[in-house]
Amino acid sequence: MAAPRLPRLALTAGEPAGIGAELIAKLAATDLAADLVAIADPELLADAARRAGIALHLESYDPAAAPSSRPSGHLRVAAVPLRVASTPGRLDPRNAAYVLDMLARAADGAGSGEFDAIVTAPVHKGVVNDAGVAFTGHTEFFAQRAGCDVVMMLTAANAGGHLRVALATTHLPLAAVPAAIRRADLVGHLRILRGDLVARFRIATPRIAVLGLNPHAGEGGHLGREEIDEIAPAIAQLRAEGFDVQGPIPADTAFVPAQLARYDAVFAMYHDQGLPVLKHAGFGHAVNVTLGLPYLRTSVDHGTALDLAGGDRADPGSLIAATRLALELASPTRA
Repeated sequence: MAAPRLPRLALTAGEPAGIGAELIAKLAATDLAADLVAIADPELLADAARRAGIALHLESYDPAAAPSSRPSGHLRVAAVPLRVASTPGRLDPRNAAYVLDMLARAADGAGSGEFDAIVTAPVHKGVVNDAGVAFTGHTEFFAQRAGCDVVMMLTAANAGGHLRVALATTHLPLAAVPAAIRRADLVGHLRILRGDLVARFRIATPRIAVLGLNPHAGEGGHLGREEIDEIAPAIAQLRAEGFDVQGPIPADTAFVPAQLARYDAVFAMYHDQGLPVLKHAGFGHAVNVTLGLPYLRTSVDHGTALDLAGGDRADPGSLIAATRLALELASPTRA
């Protein structure tokens, strides 16, 4: 009997002036049992590997081939050419189209079933916008291309197991957040969160803590009414449907260990309400997961680190963790 094929993961190399190509080279040097397919410029990958002192064997990607093993240091490449030569640490808006082409190729391949998951290295949002393309991040790009609502969630191992923090809003200015806290959106996002905790993370009855927006969860309306008008009604609606959802909980006490132990995930109202705590607990080894997509996508928990690009200084820990989680969640035999 022939050996089963390896899970096929699409790896996007992110901003070419950043550390993404180096991270992928270091990932390929591990013994992870996966068919790793880098969607990137092959020369960019080869240059990054040389600078980092990594012996990397690149092979042109053939979708018809289904390897059952992968030697360390081997990497298949679905070539996407740079628009202009890239210099480590120096952003160039002319390569914004290259970044978007990588993401589109990965999204289309995952959507068709060609890839079992996507794992993304970091992009630089600013330089894409400087090129004249409105771009707020991977999460929003994949959601728009798939035509679905999604939820950003980061997860990191801690002493008590796993800390999972999902977001009601993502890359919004803080001043725009209150207007985005609406009952219907909260209900939809909490349904996505619960659905993927069940389907992907195999948690049969997820327990979710919902944070308030304002200090002390609004202090009975004295510090804001979002909890009364939007958040509490959303929680009540879902509890009536059988969800184990608690809140609104004041954000300043929600992450106390004794409180966290009661929940499988925390649902924060905005980016910098929940993610600083998670990154303090596991930065460099945490994983960003996009929930609600028709395919699996994981990513690193950090940015492009332009100041580290061009040598052997980038820590691949988060990319390795993101790849391991993608393999774990993609496995049909996971307990």
